[in-house]
This record gives sequence, C-alpha cells and structure tokens, in this order.
Amino acid sequence: KWAFYQPENFKPEKDQEQITKATAETFLAVANAMKQHQQLTGESYTPEQLAHFLVRLLFSLFAEDMGLLPDKLFTKIVKSQGGNYAELQPILRNLFASMRAGGTFGMWQIRYFDGTLFDDDFVPEIPHDLGKTLLQAANQDWSSVDPSIFGTLFERIIDESKRAQLGAHYTSEDDIMLIVEPVLMAPLRQKWIDVRQQTNQLLLGAAQGTDKLTSAAHAYKLLEAFAQEISEVRVLDPACGSGNFLYVALRQLLDLQKEVIAYAARKELPPIELTVNPQQLYGIEINPYAHELAQITVWIGYLQWRYENGFGDMADPILRPLKNIKHMDAILAYDETGQPVEPEWPEADVIIGNPPFLGAKWMQRELGLERTVHIREVYNSRVSGTADFVMYWFEKARAYIEEGKIKRVGLLATNTVRQGGSAETLREINKTGSIFLAYTDKPWILDGASLRVSIIGFDNGFEKCKRLNDKIVKQIYSDLSSNIDLDSTLRLQENIGISFRGHERGGPFLISSNDARKFLQDFRNTKIIHPWFSGRDLTDRPRNEWVIDFGEMSFASANKYPEVLAFLKNDWEKEQIEAKEKGKRVAIQRDKWWLHRRPASDLRDAISGSERFVVTPLVSQHRIFIWLSVNFRPDTRLVAFARQDNYFFGVLQSRLHELWSLKKGAKHGGERPTYNNTTCFETYPFPWPPGLEPSEADDPRVKAIADWARALVAWREAWLNPPPPQAGTIDVAYDKMLQKRTLTNLYNGLQYYRETKVVGEFFDQTEFDKVTRKSVSRSAIEELHDIHTALDYAVLDAYGWPHSLTDEEILEHLLALNLERAGQSS
Repeated sequence: KWAFYQPENFKPEKDQEQITKATAETFLAVANAMKQHQQLTGESYTPEQLAHFLVRLLFSLFAEDMGLLPDKLFTKIVKSQGGNYAELQPILRNLFASMRAGGTFGMWQIRYFDGTLFDDDFVPEIPHDLGKTLLQAANQDWSSVDPSIFGTLFERIIDESKRAQLGAHYTSEDDIMLIVEPVLMAPLRQKWIDVRQQTNQLLLGAAQGTDKLTSAAHAYKLLEAFAQEISEVRVLDPACGSGNFLYVALRQLLDLQKEVIAYAARKELPPIELTVNPQQLYGIEINPYAHELAQITVWIGYLQWRYENGFGDMADPILRPLKNIKHMDAILAYDETGQPVEPEWPEADVIIGNPPFLGAKWMQRELGLERTVHIREVYNSRVSGTADFVMYWFEKARAYIEEGKIKRVGLLATNTVRQGGSAETLREINKTGSIFLAYTDKPWILDGASLRVSIIGFDNGFEKCKRLNDKIVKQIYSDLSSNIDLDSTLRLQENIGISFRGHERGGPFLISSNDARKFLQDFRNTKIIHPWFSGRDLTDRPRNEWVIDFGEMSFASANKYPEVLAFLKNDWEKEQIEAKEKGKRVAIQRDKWWLHRRPASDLRDAISGSERFVVTPLVSQHRIFIWLSVNFRPDTRLVAFARQDNYFFGVLQSRLHELWSLKKGAKHGGERPTYNNTTCFETYPFPWPPGLEPSEADDPRVKAIADWARALVAWREAWLNPPPPQAGTIDVAYDKMLQKRTLTNLYNGLQYYRETKVVGEFFDQTEFDKVTRKSVSRSAIEELHDIHTALDYAVLDAYGWPHSLTDEEILEHLLALNLERAGQSS
C-alpha cells in the first residue's frame, strides 16, 4: 500500500550527511570533555597523542556498529562502570591492547586489528563524568557515517583552529569526482572496455565451436590481469588533509574491480579475488590531526564498501599499516646539515588533490618568514616569487611527470592561476607535457567557504582527448583557454610609465562633504583636501566623499595646516580606542601617520600639469573607462592612466582593448575580471606606440577615434544625469530614477543586447528589465551600441584591419603586433 499511496514512507528519517553530522557532534562533546579535563589536571600529553586516542575511540565505535567488535562490547564497557568512568582508563588500555594483536578480552574473543592505530597503550586519564557523553556517541549509527565528509568534520572537532567551520558545508564527493574520474579512472575505464571486447570475442568464438577451454582460459587471464592492474595503481595526494580525495579514489577503484569480478562470474569463469586495498594510496599531510584522520577515513571507507558490496568476510588483520600516508611537509625538507632542500614524494601513477590556497603576498604572514624564504630559495629557478603557494605542488608534479615518476596529475588551484607568476608554471607544464583537463571557474567549498576554483589535469602529452569546461577542444593553452595563446606576449617599453594604481589610505583620511566644505573655507586647504573617487563611485553613483591628502609632506610642512592635522590626529586616536574596546587588532601607529600608506606619488608626478586623467576599476564586471579631474584622488581599487587625449581614451574603451584585457586579466570571485597594469595594459599594442601617434589635425583616423570617444562620454553623461523636470525643485520620482542610472546597469543592458543579438523572439524584455533594473530603454541601448560599434570600427581603421574580424582574429592580430613591437624595442 505504501508503494502506491505513501512512497515517502520508505525514505529514511535522516540521510547519510545528517547522520554523519549528528554523529560527529556527539563526539565533539567527548573531545571537549577530554581537553577540559587535561586543563584541570595538568596531565602532560601532546595534541598528537590526544588526536591518536580520539581516533581510536572513533574507530572502536565504528567497529562495534559494523560487528567487528562483538556484542556491542564498547557500549557495554562504558555502561558497566556504574557512573565512575575514571576506571575506564585501564579497561580501555586492555581493550586496545587486545585489538592490537587479537586475543581474549574478558569473555569475548577480539579480532586482530593492527594497522598502527593500536600501536601503543596510551590512554589519557578519563574524566569521571565522561560516560554520558560517550554513551550519546555510542548510540549513534557509526556504520552509516560518510567518510567523504567525516574526516573533514572530525578534523574540525579536534583541531581548535578549525572549530569555527564546524557547521559549514563540505566538499562533496561529486566535486571530488571532477578530478578523480578524468585523471584516475578514465584511462582505466577505457582499458576495461577494450578488455571486455576482447573477452567477448574469445567467448563468442568458443560458443561457435573453437577450443572452448583454451578460449575461456585466455579470457580469464585477460580479466585476471586487468583486475591485477587495477590493484597495482598507486594514487598520491600530496596535500591529503583528512583523506577525502584518497577515499573517493579507493572507492572508484573498488567499484571497477568489482565490475571485473561480477563480469567473470556472469561468464561462468573462475572467481577473481578482490585485491584493491588502502595500501595503494599514498598521502602527504603536515597537519597532525589531519594525518591521523586520513588513515582512519580510508579504512572506514574501505570496510564500509566491503560490507555494502558483499565482501564483508575478510581475514585478520582487519587493518593494515598505512605507512604510505606520511606526516611531513610536502614542499620543504632539510638535509643532515640543516640546509633547506626539496623533499622526495613517493612514486605513484597518479597525483590528485587540493593543495593549500594561499596568495604569494600572504605566504610570509601564514607560513612565517623563515619557511617562506627557504621555500623560495629551494624553488628559485623553477617557481616565480609572485606565484601562489599552490603552484609549488604543480611544479613538483610537473617535474615528476618529466622524470617519468608520475603519469597523470589532477589538482585544484585558485581561479587566478592564469595570472602573473602562477601562469609561468602552467607554461612549463605545457612545455614538458600538456594540459588535458581544465575547469576555469568552478564553484567549490574549501574550509567551509564558497569560492571559485580552477581544476587542472595534465600529463606527459599522451592524452589526446582534451576537455575544457566540459567541452572537447583541440588544445588547452597555459591561460586555460582553447583559443589563441596570449602567454607569449611581452611587456612593451612604450607603454611603461602610463598606468598606475590609485591611493591606499591606511587610516581615517576620508571625511564628509560637510567637513570638507568647512575646511575649504580656508583656501590654503585646497592643497590637502580633495574629492575621493572609488570603483563603487564609478560603477554606481558618486558618493561625494572627500579625503585628506598631505602627499609626501614632512610633518613640519603638514603642520602648516594645523586645523586639518588636529582633526586627523583625533580620528586616528578614536579609531585605535574603538578597536581596542571591540577586541580588534589595532594597527601599528606608523611614524608618518599623517600620510597615506601609499600616496600614489608616481601617479601624482605623471599627471602633473594635466587637467584630467583616465580611470577604470581594478575589478569590475564590465571594462568601463571614465575621465577624472586631476583634483580627484583615485582609490587603490582604480587603475589610472596618465593621458588626457580623447584618442587614447577611445582606444582603451574599444572592443579590441576590452578583448585583450579580458584575456590577459584574471577573474575575481568567479565573475568580475581584474585589470592588471602589467599584464593587461603594458602588453597591449596601440595602433601607434603611445606618444608617437599623429595628432587629430594630421590624421583622420586619430580624429575619428577621438570624435567617437567624445560622443560616447557625452552620451553617457547625458544618460547618467538627465535634467530634472523643473530646475531647483525636489522630485522623489526623479531621485529614485536617478539612483538606478548607473554605469553597471547601463552596461548590463548593453551586454544583454549584444549576447542576444536582439533578433525578434531572442530579446526577452522581462530579462532585459531585470538586468538593467528598468533603468534604460531598449532604444537607448541601441544608441549606445551604435556609438560603441562606430568607435570599434574607427580603432580597427587605425590599425588598418577589416571591420569583419572575429574576436579570435582580433586577438591574433594584436598578439602578432605585440611580438613585433617587443622585438623592435629589444
């Protein structure tokens, strides 16, 4: 009746993830009780010893629910204490000793576990009131925990530095399979198809009258050999954490070997033994908690799989030592003289994993000065000093492929991996082998946080099928694209000294418009009070913020503006007091507190004598350029250009430069491209080298670009700030409309217009209104599109290129021009 009318009744009350979380939370109470007891008693043992003990408890609870410990033994031991749980210490020692070697414990026969988990008899002093929390843990269904997330969750329980992540999400098995399947399993599955086809042919021939025994024997040998090949595959995760990648890889290998075993049985061939086992897995982990957990995660997953798939019977010892999972630093070691050296990794067939994400500029803060210096010293000639930390794993894996120690690699990286020093390592990978798999911007969960990552698989060039973002492509270049490879571009000397980052304040320098108005009543303060402009002011609406900027004045010079200096000093002191009251880290009082942390002196010098300059957001969904008066101070999140001519502005705002900057820039947060001075601008070849272009009066091509640049700026200004219905009056509807008139909304509309090609039914007015917040009409977007198109054609004319060039052809032409110019300058 349920099957027809109430099928939901068959659903379990809790899914595996819910069971795993509930189970781990009960164990958190046990871990906390042990730590609090140690603090009260002062008992001396290390965090590593406690971790080892807690993992033993964990496995004992799992073994009890799996039937590996007889008769609910662990629960009976806890209940037998009658409330005085301090006596558990010697009893647990005896139990663990019996599990180590097998034997008798009271009236029970204990199986032989081994595996180094029970390698000593250490049990800390047990709190007398621990029983209740232990029984709560024992009442959970430990046989149903999900090893793919349990290791991570348990690591967060016993490692206080990760305790805040306890309720966060976990990397799912589906995500891990994005690496495991194409890198580890795809070649094996193809080999399995080939073996099946050969076997079928042999057995078909036997059925049609050829020598049945010989054909069947040959078929069996093929299957047995392939099953053996699966069991000999070695998988290395050189940053294995609590073992999630290794567990998923092991489960896939087991599933495949089971297919071979089942196929042989269906064909009535002799049985094939299950031989895939955890000792095929190799790992490296520096964190002691994670190292302990990696081993038990793998074993729990292995034992679960056997019981779920009909292979529950297994000979003792139940556990085998997993000495292949090393507790060590994966990228730095020291020789016998104490000199930093490159550590040796175990030889394996495949490397998979998720190395730590850490930007180059954060390495010293997180790793310490000494370790950072030693790492960069060891890899000095192979990894750029500006590369992300993760690239040291990529480089070691690449070198192992080149040396023939590894066949295939699949690793995660940040989605900025194509930028700066990190990109240099990817270029080396494609020189000595090839990238055959890439996801450039994949959602991922790391340490409980959602972020965007790149997934990269590479080998020695053997793999011919290449997939980029789930599409088959002919080639994956080191910028993780299948199009033209711009990694060979060079910086152009002619472009250097034009683009700059804005001001980095580093203190309470921002002031309100009211304060600015008050200070500017004294005309002398116009030298140090300036309008402030940020990326948000550019893409949304200007917020009319002002900034105190003493430039690079000495304190004596700044003291000539006593009212402003006193105001700033007072704000500094208030900021520090408030930070202390809130328990926040207080910034160190700098010797030159009245100056910006980075006052953009290079930009100030470059625009001296000019009336205006160009800015664009460092990070933005759209690549938009605007003019600023030299009186403005741009934020560090703006990129500024020391030119004031319309021709230059027009080339920057053209589709050609936009394509180049999108290709050369990185992605921020998964969606918003980053404009990098060095890679985006200083490599871009203008129609003429900057400073050598003809004047508007001398060349109609330059005049056409300048004219369309003026038209674009005027059109945008008119749209952004239409005249009010009646000058001098307050109109609520007008003000509300004005707030929606932002360059972001405008260019959202232009992007939608272009992407849909605006052909009849392809244009969805509802969607258009959504992306523009009903701020702009379709006819207005058409006008903007026409102006941009005319500007693009004018820029193409300046290069002497046809208007019909595709985006890829434009990039090819620009690359050729970059290399030509770079060669001429050298």
